[in-house]
Amino acid sequence: MVGGFLMLPELRALLIGPDSFHLQRSAAEWHTNVCVHAPTSEPRSRSAQQLVCLECFLRFSYSFVSFALFQPQQSDHSEPRPEPESRLQPPPQLQLTEQPQSSHQLQEQNPLQPGEPQLLNTERQEKSAWVTPQRLFGLLLVLFIGIAILGLVYYLHHILHTGSGNIAANVTPCVSAACQWAAARLSMSTDPFAQPCDYFVSICGSKGLKSKGRQRSHGIPGHSQNPIERLAETDKQNKSEHRRLGEDTTLSRKTLLLQYLRGILETNQSSSSSAVQKTKDFYHSCLDTRSLEAAGAEPFLRLIQKLGGWAVSGQWNRTDFNYTLGLLMREYETFPFFNLYVGKDPNEAASNRTKRYIQIDQPDLLIPIEWNSNTQKSRAKTETLRPFLASCQSYLAFLGSPPSMRMLHVGTFISLSSELAVAASPLQYRLSKGQLYQRMTIRDLQSQAPAIDWLGCLEAAFHPLSLTEDDHVLLHNLPYIIQMSRIINKWLHKSEMSNSTLHTFMVLNLLHTLMPAMDFRFSETARNFSLALGNIEEEVPRWKRCILETERGFDSVLAHLLSETTSRRETEEIVENVFFAFISKIMDLRWKDQNSFQRFIDKVYSSPPRLLSSKEISNEDDLDLLFSEVTVSSSGFFSNYLQLLSLWQKRRSKLLATQTEDADILSVAPSLVSNGLLFPMGMFVPPLFHPTYPKAMNYGAVGFLVAKDIFHLFLPEIYSHSPTMRAVGECVWTHYLKATEKAGQVRATILPTARQEEVWLQYSALQVALQAYHQSLSQNPADTSVSGLHHTQLFFRSFSQVSCDTDPDGESMPLDASFLIPVMCSQTGLCSTSPQCSLKTQQDKSQAC
Repeated sequence: MVGGFLMLPELRALLIGPDSFHLQRSAAEWHTNVCVHAPTSEPRSRSAQQLVCLECFLRFSYSFVSFALFQPQQSDHSEPRPEPESRLQPPPQLQLTEQPQSSHQLQEQNPLQPGEPQLLNTERQEKSAWVTPQRLFGLLLVLFIGIAILGLVYYLHHILHTGSGNIAANVTPCVSAACQWAAARLSMSTDPFAQPCDYFVSICGSKGLKSKGRQRSHGIPGHSQNPIERLAETDKQNKSEHRRLGEDTTLSRKTLLLQYLRGILETNQSSSSSAVQKTKDFYHSCLDTRSLEAAGAEPFLRLIQKLGGWAVSGQWNRTDFNYTLGLLMREYETFPFFNLYVGKDPNEAASNRTKRYIQIDQPDLLIPIEWNSNTQKSRAKTETLRPFLASCQSYLAFLGSPPSMRMLHVGTFISLSSELAVAASPLQYRLSKGQLYQRMTIRDLQSQAPAIDWLGCLEAAFHPLSLTEDDHVLLHNLPYIIQMSRIINKWLHKSEMSNSTLHTFMVLNLLHTLMPAMDFRFSETARNFSLALGNIEEEVPRWKRCILETERGFDSVLAHLLSETTSRRETEEIVENVFFAFISKIMDLRWKDQNSFQRFIDKVYSSPPRLLSSKEISNEDDLDLLFSEVTVSSSGFFSNYLQLLSLWQKRRSKLLATQTEDADILSVAPSLVSNGLLFPMGMFVPPLFHPTYPKAMNYGAVGFLVAKDIFHLFLPEIYSHSPTMRAVGECVWTHYLKATEKAGQVRATILPTARQEEVWLQYSALQVALQAYHQSLSQNPADTSVSGLHHTQLFFRSFSQVSCDTDPDGESMPLDASFLIPVMCSQTGLCSTSPQCSLKTQQDKSQAC
């Protein structure tokens, strides 16, 4: 509604009747919304928006005044017409704007439309006698108002088309450090607007245009303690990493998050929080490989002495088996004979119970095993015994074992491992036999597997919680647990040498747990053994390993640090605008039936988006209290790693006691949780997002990723109930075939379902992100530029860069995602600069996707 122009709808109401007032008022407001929110190639300033809004409103009001004055009076006895069937609409509280009515519906509501019941001639003559002094006055009034409005409309039209043309030229450039770095990255990427259609034949221009292909961007040389600039240095190192087409898209996003956390942890800025300082000290001690090499195996040998020694060195105090096992589980997170974790019982899902149980599973044996489908038994891999034997002998040599004793102890270790391997079985087999989630009390478990002191060991693992024999546990391979107990009993009652084998077995499993804190000799031996098994693994940089280890113990501190560097207001705005644009998009889809649509839309409405709340993130005082008993040295990583194992034990006990689960801060994709759609803060890090970036950059990068992730979460239900997906996917693919046919490559004319889904999903996600960006501009038109690019063009450049540099989809996407830019720009007025690969000459409006 526009100030004093309220009189026009009121005049219509007075002339026609009070029942029409709200209808015309709503229609006028709708017309205003259409004017304001109509998509354009360049967004308008607030003043320009207001002028356009005023122009539209005046035109619409004039039509209503004319209609009011020249409409014959309706008979009081005229029969009411039925309301037109309403279109599928979201609940009012979740609508972005009021939905405009279709032209067909407007015709149905137009009282002047043909097909009305004919009045009797006498009634028509009676009604048509409207030329009265009052009507004549009204006619003069409307003529006067019409002339005034037309003059004002001409003036406004002149202002809009002459005074707003320089808006784009006056866009303020972004000069922050983050924007300067983003500009450098942007300059190293290929401009999709300047590429011919043949460029899109290969994913990200990887073929044919190698010199100009969009490779991982160079960074800015130099080192800085600023996390933003630190990323630039790391980006330089990443250019040498080969990117495979089939790589999981979330891995590259996670690497960006790890790089960002690295920048935070490597700053020299001091913190008043002791927990923050301990976290940084732990990370830096992990990086200090020089101290690790200097210490050698001595820290581990001292730990063995605390456990009572071992027979390998000739000094063993014959400690009790169950005592040693409980100590390893409580203090050192080592489970040689079985695995322990906490989780829900899926059989209780129907009752919506959230109770978590102790779950017991077969262990991850160090010896490689294989499943024989004929005998339905596992066994040690014969071809791997020789390299496994060699690696075990190397470990004993590093630990100072005499050569004469190595073969003896390694031989008995392999013998015990092979016996346990026979009792193990793969997950699929156990699932088929109904061996998963078998519930029983600790008392019953003790009677079936008596070699283990189950109550004592479980209380040690979940210290300081108190357990009873009546507590229930869930087992995932009871036959293995029973056989394992028999094997242990057999070795316990053999000779002294056999008894020591169980202890040696536990110590070597402890060595495997502590391998990340051992010197280079141990990790290199483990890597060589892995290569001997045929595993090809890329070398993981030390800093990345250290970030991952730090997160496993100090995740709550990293969540706090991440929340301090993430702008909550901007991220919430992006998530909210994208989510409502997503709702708007699915409302436009054609659905097979009303029921399937209603079920789907109810699910969407019951999953409101949210970030981690401030209450879910600990403050520094709480963190200092939580880590008050943790002692971290800046140089001794082995002792720090033992502290980390203790933190794991506390987390496991907390999970069982509180029945709550901490959020994974290293997650880079949203997840559906019980109270909504949870977006992790790890999604909103540079180069995907920064609060000082132009809105166009943020929405083109992280806005697109947010939209795509939301679509992926709901994709199965959309695909099964809406035929729109197939039609749009085929449309985009048809344009791609026509645009790249000169390249001479043979392509399938029909896409498989999975690829068709991905084409529609990414195309729709890009549309949603752009709509969300326009929605943001309607709320606040101010935006900045980078490298002379702004608004829609910068949005698309940002999308193009993130689709290749950060989030390639490989084989799931049959075409270069940047080709979606020419498809969208083929829509009239959407792009101020037409791509060189223009589709406008190849399609008409009926072919628009």
